[in-house]
Amino acid sequence: MNLSLIPGGPEAFELAAKFCYGINIEITLSNVAMLRCAAHFLEMTEEFVQKNLEARTEAYLKDTVLPNISNSISVLHRCECLSPVSEEINLVNRLINAIANNACKEQLASGLLKLDHNFPMKTTPNIEPETPSDWWGKSLSVLNLEFFQRVLTAVKSKGLKQDMISKILINYTHNSLQGLVIRDPHIVRGSLLDMELQKKQRVIVEAMVSLLPTQSRRSSVPMAFLSSLLKTAIASSASTSCRSDLERRIGLQLDQAILEDILIPANSYGNNHGTMYDTESILRIFSIFLNLDEDDDEDNRMRDESEMAYDFDSPGSPKQSSILKVSKLLDTYLAEIALDTNLLPSKFIALAELLPDHARIISDGLYRAVDIFLKVHPNIKDSERYRLCKTIDCQKLSQEACSHAAQNERLPVQMAVQVLYFEQIRLRNAMNGGHNQFFFGTINSQFPQRSSSGAGSGAISPRDNYASVRRENRELKLEVARMRMRLTDLEKDHVSMKQELVRSHPANKIFKSFTKKLSKQLNSLFRINNLKPIGSKPNAESRFLFQRRRRHSIS
Repeated sequence: MNLSLIPGGPEAFELAAKFCYGINIEITLSNVAMLRCAAHFLEMTEEFVQKNLEARTEAYLKDTVLPNISNSISVLHRCECLSPVSEEINLVNRLINAIANNACKEQLASGLLKLDHNFPMKTTPNIEPETPSDWWGKSLSVLNLEFFQRVLTAVKSKGLKQDMISKILINYTHNSLQGLVIRDPHIVRGSLLDMELQKKQRVIVEAMVSLLPTQSRRSSVPMAFLSSLLKTAIASSASTSCRSDLERRIGLQLDQAILEDILIPANSYGNNHGTMYDTESILRIFSIFLNLDEDDDEDNRMRDESEMAYDFDSPGSPKQSSILKVSKLLDTYLAEIALDTNLLPSKFIALAELLPDHARIISDGLYRAVDIFLKVHPNIKDSERYRLCKTIDCQKLSQEACSHAAQNERLPVQMAVQVLYFEQIRLRNAMNGGHNQFFFGTINSQFPQRSSSGAGSGAISPRDNYASVRRENRELKLEVARMRMRLTDLEKDHVSMKQELVRSHPANKIFKSFTKKLSKQLNSLFRINNLKPIGSKPNAESRFLFQRRRRHSIS
């Protein structure tokens, strides 16, 4: 029988008919929703008989379904195919409100239990409740997207903790996107099925981003989850506002990220010459993190100085430690994307120049990334090579990196000279025994410090110290002179190669023969007029004769 107008169809009508004829029917979680809707549609109310089907289903809902979270979720799932009757009788809203109220009651009870166990008089160890296997949040994954959004909005309005909301979102997103992975991105444009999967991905991601907790630097949303959402948003061509929201959230807690979190594949369908990774998103994410310092400064001005427990600019402060973590992360990321042959030098340089000078204590990671990029991209312009190497602070290179850079033919000669210069300064400071002096800088060469303790303290006289400094200065000058000679030799080779190319040109031979004949004629003319040949300086007599003949010709 075709009974599509009745909520629940033939199955609901059969149970209602049995109830009318006095046959005992069992009301369960799987049929209570459709029986309640069918009773409303068939007007099986108390107006006709007491304890009618509507009253029986209402009693079951109040006693069994509404007090329990999991039962309410199960019945709410059954209501998805009973619209619009389930909305007319307010069954969906009642179930959603019951879920939100019971969730907050459970949160309050667990909080009181935790306080009880953490009370100082108790000896019971602290209870850190982990997510149980029958946790009610996992059962929310059976709901469709619309009902899930309504449930999460309700629990957020009732005051459910953000970490619990994050767990619910992660669980639902994982289960929803599990079967929507596009296996071959290059088939997306030609396959209607894959286009439909991509559309579902986009809808789910945008909905999840709209339900995320409030943005903050100490957000309860894990970095790995935010990164996976951004990757899916880019792959499914989500809206710009959705991607910007995720980039903002990742930038706020970038110091918690690892390399896998920021290796975001680029959305380059059908483009064989596209880059492997989306560097523009990463550039915006790092810029967001760096701009947080300005916001912190504004907040710090509003605070009382007595409330500041430490100096934020000190090396051990949270802000400085976060910047150091982010700088190491960026150097590792640069070394990874440097292997991409399609990556433009301008994008790599923009990332390399992003961090301020105080963000790196040591520049070995950046030097390694630059060296890899120059090795993979040997044909970049000299101006780009110079600008890229300029991002490396030679004073912050370790001894191993300096030794490698001094022999690295991929680097400009200017950088090699600079590396050797600072390496000599460091060697001199080490020979002077200045263990506590600044690690780099010309201050060390001018004011070498002594060691704070030990028998050798002050053993070197000022005269010996002056002599050693003069000797080291001579060695530095010799090294710089050698580098200049090397540069001069390279320039000579360059000029000789250009001359060789000019000589080998056919037109040049004709020009040479013509210039030889012309020079012979001019020289013969000069001899007739008692002048010196071309290329020699004229004497006083030849100049006098030439001027007299010139005046005579003019007259």
